[in-house]
Amino acid sequence: MDITLTFQYYYRPLCLYAMHYLHDIDAAEDVVQECFAKLWEKKQENSIDNVKAFLYTAVRNMCIDSIRRTNPIDGNVVPSDLEGTLTDGEAEERSFHEAELWTAIDTLPTRCRQVFMMSKRDNMKYREIATELGISEKTVEHQVSKALKILRGKVESFFYMLSLCA
Repeated sequence: MDITLTFQYYYRPLCLYAMHYLHDIDAAEDVVQECFAKLWEKKQENSIDNVKAFLYTAVRNMCIDSIRRTNPIDGNVVPSDLEGTLTDGEAEERSFHEAELWTAIDTLPTRCRQVFMMSKRDNMKYREIATELGISEKTVEHQVSKALKILRGKVESFFYMLSLCA
């Protein structure tokens, strides 16, 4: 697989995977970028058989190293989310589903995405969204309904993943 295609395919899931450890998007992106730099170096040497395994292992190890540098007393480093502790495999799987959801959200029409995010991510009521955007509540309702319909068609585990967006 070409390094550019590998980056495009794995970047978002790896960042979300790193977020399960670091809970900081900037730190997660830094770790993932550094892992891709290591991948590039290793690819030059032709010493990688399984790119996915290499990337996930490298990201996990760099996250653990980062946590241990900032908090050397806590030796229990495990991935987690809002529901609690995850296994490494669960974190990897969820990162792909989360990336799928966010990619689908990115494809929503601009106004539809804006209204949907205000409703689900920001927990705003339809009336608040309507007032802020200068549109009717019915328009807000229609835009959220439209977004949900589009997302249901694009994301397999839609209802589970929607809870992560809220």
